[in-house]
Amino acid sequence: MSVFHKILVPLDGSEHSDRALAAALQIAKNFNSEITLLHIYSVTVTPVVIPEPTTLNPTGVPIATSAEVSKMVDAARDAGKRILADGEQKVRAESVPVETSLREGNSPQEIVKAAKEGQFDLIVIGARGIHRLRDLLMGSVTEGVVKHASCSVLVVK
Repeated sequence: MSVFHKILVPLDGSEHSDRALAAALQIAKNFNSEITLLHIYSVTVTPVVIPEPTTLNPTGVPIATSAEVSKMVDAARDAGKRILADGEQKVRAESVPVETSLREGNSPQEIVKAAKEGQFDLIVIGARGIHRLRDLLMGSVTEGVVKHASCSVLVVK
């Protein structure tokens, strides 16, 4: 068994996550490791409080129906499946054992949870993802993973 037998690689479709995957592949080939690719998707729906119709006409206020929310969730899930399939193809091309995992939720929390549940030895993550604005407002996904992971974390720039 190698030092890094099980490697978790969160992917979001960004160049940084592609570089993280490339680094993870090098490590996996050197240490005869297995790679699990992980994509976390989330659809945030902010509730809108609409006043009584008699006091204010809320024209122009977008209201998402449950069908529209369901479509957004499906689209996010499908995009995640495509990202994972692309990553899986790259790993298989290098003859490295690979699995994929698609989860819904908060990215840092789900990455840390997956690493702990799967007893991973290493997380290889990109320095920046595709959610730069959200990262500025809510804190970096990478920073959250580094702070809370129970295993080693390699941050790839």
